[in-house]
Amino acid sequence: MNKQLRKAVIAGNWKMNKTPEEAKELISAIAPLVKDAGCEVIACTPYVDLYSAQEAAKGTNIQIGAENCHWAESGAFTGEISAKMLSSMGVKIVIIGHSERRQYFGETDATVHDRVRAALDAGLTVILCVGETLTQREQGITDELCAMQTKIALNGVSKEELSRIIIAYEPVWAIGTGKTATAQQANEVCAAIRKTIGALYDSKAADGITIQYGGSMNAGNAAELLAQPDVDGGLIGGASLKPGDFAAIVEAATRG
Repeated sequence: MNKQLRKAVIAGNWKMNKTPEEAKELISAIAPLVKDAGCEVIACTPYVDLYSAQEAAKGTNIQIGAENCHWAESGAFTGEISAKMLSSMGVKIVIIGHSERRQYFGETDATVHDRVRAALDAGLTVILCVGETLTQREQGITDELCAMQTKIALNGVSKEELSRIIIAYEPVWAIGTGKTATAQQANEVCAAIRKTIGALYDSKAADGITIQYGGSMNAGNAAELLAQPDVDGGLIGGASLKPGDFAAIVEAATRG
């Protein structure tokens, strides 16, 4: 696999943090630190922060994304936001299937698929999250589980549409826990996901898709993780709220 065939992407997932004013301040602090990045830089913010983050990111190399979207274009879904709504305000990227959505809000492989379909239909790029729990890892089914999640989510997605998919491997046991998969573990699963893409599409598609690691990547471990041949970037949680730490991860991705 040739890493030069695909783009490195570092995406911050702010989760439920920052008011609009705080979002503006954070983007303004990050922007000068990542202006020379040799990778794509994304900040995925809460819905209420999208506008202020977009305003702060104007003229910079930071792209602004959302953290979720609904599968319906409109309807009686109180509290939800559609992909079309995101697109209408200039948002081009959305995270779908994050483990916290699966764990706390009843997200299933089927609803992840429906959200992916809606996002692609609205012209968005999707950061698709897949990953196993600690029990599933101990049962030795990590590769099979990630393959299944990937296959279900991408059912009906064309090879052309696949160019708007980024996959984030996030072991659930490493999300917000401070625990991190070893570089070897992360690379093995990212490689297995890439193999799944090759089986679903072809080797060119597998070589071309960006696969991030998303489990407690930080300024200290980013370089080792991002040096792995099948790890093309990171979906960053806590460290994305710290300008210096986030910039250090971006620099590690730039070095590759």
